[in-house]
Amino acid sequence: MQEVRTMNETRLTENERELTQALYNAWKSQEPLNEDDWSNLATDDETAYRVQNELTKLKNEPLGGYKVSLTSEETQNMFFADEPLYGAQLASHFLHTPALVHLSDLMEPLVEVELVFRAKEDLSTDDTLEDLMNKTTIAPALEVPDSRFRNWFPSLSKYMIMADDAVGELVVYGDEFDTNLFSSVDALGYINCTLFYNGENLRSGRSTEVLGNPLRSLKWLVDKLATQNKTLLKGQQVSSGTLILPHSLAKGTWQAQFDNGLGTVSLEVK
Repeated sequence: MQEVRTMNETRLTENERELTQALYNAWKSQEPLNEDDWSNLATDDETAYRVQNELTKLKNEPLGGYKVSLTSEETQNMFFADEPLYGAQLASHFLHTPALVHLSDLMEPLVEVELVFRAKEDLSTDDTLEDLMNKTTIAPALEVPDSRFRNWFPSLSKYMIMADDAVGELVVYGDEFDTNLFSSVDALGYINCTLFYNGENLRSGRSTEVLGNPLRSLKWLVDKLATQNKTLLKGQQVSSGTLILPHSLAKGTWQAQFDNGLGTVSLEVK
């Protein structure tokens, strides 16, 4: 079957359509897939993103933005990748802090500490890092990745991660500030955070873990979307990459505390 080369008019092969439907069914039923049954159906970036694009359409909900994954050398090495990858995020899956979720509504979730940008206007490949700083807001966040595959972390292939909306599930974000309140682009690389679980200090991290500076993650996404005839639109949010290695999500109280005046994000898991 002939395939088109744009993401706007996606024509999937039968294998790609089968994988898309299986991912959608798993998303709806919470019955996980076994990767071995599907891994040969998406073996390159283009195929995996085609499946993701169609999966997002099947969900038939407004798009709230995107998440960027594999934004550190350590996580790229874990998944044999040489660049980040992205996933579409539904608008209903961006939650403002304090948020409450039920573990029974998830499959095999993790928790990460992130920074979220929101576009104040449409963004383009012409935008420099300084332009992006002036055209966005920034907020602290906790992300809850989850996958439609069983036993997925850290063994799932990057192509299955791509196909599965970059294992995106929920993003809990805090109060938003104009990004240009920071003194410079470089200052975005010196944001520190600490993750707490039931009051216990689990780990601290710094925004340099996100491609050296989270604005570079945003720039990567804008440029990557453009190669697929997509634009990051005004109002859409971007979870830019984790500042720490993920932990398994468990029942209890999760908090991420940030310096630079960004504040605290809280997630209660029942």
